[in-house]
Amino acid sequence: MTAHPTDQGSRDLAEFGYRQELNRTLSTTDLIVYGLVFMVPIAPWAIFGVVYNESKGMVPLVYLIGLVAMIFTALSYAQMSKAFPIAGSVYSYVGRGLHPVLGFFAGWTILLDYLLVPTLLYVFAAESMGGIFPGVPKPVWIVVFLLVNTAINYVGISFTAVVNRLFLAAELIFVVIFVIMAVVAIAKDVGGAQFTTTPLFNADLFTPGLAAAALSIAVLSFLGFDGIATLSEEAKGGRRSAGIAMITGLVLVALFFVTQTWLAAMLVPGVTEFGEDEVNNAFFSIVGSISSSGWEVAFLAMNALAVGIANAVAAQSATSRLLFSMSRDGRLPRFLAHINPKTKAPQRAILVVGGLTLVLGLLFVGQIDVISALVNFGALTAFLLLHVSVVGYYAVKRRSRNVLLHWVVPVLGFAIIGFVLWNADPLAKIGGVIWLAVGALVLLYYTRKGTGVLAEHAADPFREAESEVAR
Repeated sequence: MTAHPTDQGSRDLAEFGYRQELNRTLSTTDLIVYGLVFMVPIAPWAIFGVVYNESKGMVPLVYLIGLVAMIFTALSYAQMSKAFPIAGSVYSYVGRGLHPVLGFFAGWTILLDYLLVPTLLYVFAAESMGGIFPGVPKPVWIVVFLLVNTAINYVGISFTAVVNRLFLAAELIFVVIFVIMAVVAIAKDVGGAQFTTTPLFNADLFTPGLAAAALSIAVLSFLGFDGIATLSEEAKGGRRSAGIAMITGLVLVALFFVTQTWLAAMLVPGVTEFGEDEVNNAFFSIVGSISSSGWEVAFLAMNALAVGIANAVAAQSATSRLLFSMSRDGRLPRFLAHINPKTKAPQRAILVVGGLTLVLGLLFVGQIDVISALVNFGALTAFLLLHVSVVGYYAVKRRSRNVLLHWVVPVLGFAIIGFVLWNADPLAKIGGVIWLAVGALVLLYYTRKGTGVLAEHAADPFREAESEVAR
């Protein structure tokens, strides 16, 4: 007889010294939906003008470059999530694939990303709502969105999955509406709009420097697919479920990004650059120009709700699971590992994330560039360690003969991520180094306490169960 997915998942956890505490109810489809919501299919709306100016009008090319760049990281995540189907994501992968100390720093750096992503989302959402209700202070919107999202996550992962599906459906409806509007406008030559492939590639304006700048922009846009790995202990689709969801979600969201931005770029013929007063609302102005002011406001509202609620709910879920995993191993305060027996959710971690995000959101109102730079540093540093862990675990320790997935993919992924990190904002590097220094102090404190699963594994960082599925 075939083992029940939940029973198999519990046995997988037992191999690594854990027991099933979270609610294992998510299908692979749920994981894909979660990833799409985290990456936001309508994400290009808010930054279309900025990316348009940076890319000389080749916005869809930016996202195609981003897809190619991030697919290597997604493939590396898929390999490690198959080997270690536990909630810690890159923290667990690097810790068990390389060394517990490196695993801690991988978790600590991705924590910078996960803590600041909700902050960034609330600031974005507050900016959008400010355009609709200019009389309401932006901090008020941050508090409202945060309270709603914390409540949704507090109820449990099953309810969160329902909310994810509803918001994804709403976002896709708006995508379809925009596509129809744009196609009709292009067919009718509204404002001189016409079909062209120039936004995909313009040989006259393309330069290697432009591609490099595009890469940095695109990496931030695709952050979120990795959050799927944090739900591994709540997935019922087996060891490969998270990996399949990550790659599928990444490709699908890239398709949405390219389609929308290609159409939007065709609707502004002759525009080489958006002015300072129009760059932040460029996409919404385009919607208004081919429809009405009512639709423009509706798109603004959808953007705010998608970012401020749906996307932030997903981000808060990922962050709380990472805190749960690290605290369970004794690398963060133990009280964060508490699971509510009724909802099977890490409710203390959820509340802590909510509190930290509230403070950071109010602190960073209006400072989108600073938050974005720090988010990039945290994610990229963790991704570098992820790629190293694939080579260390599969190619070196297990002596894998799969040269493509266990040598070529991680090496290329490391090179791409390394290039982006090397060219990151200097202030982000300084902030990132300070964050690493704080992490070193935290690690020293908990190492001296000598508690936690990782402490038990320190003498043999490659310890694993003999019954692990052959790869």
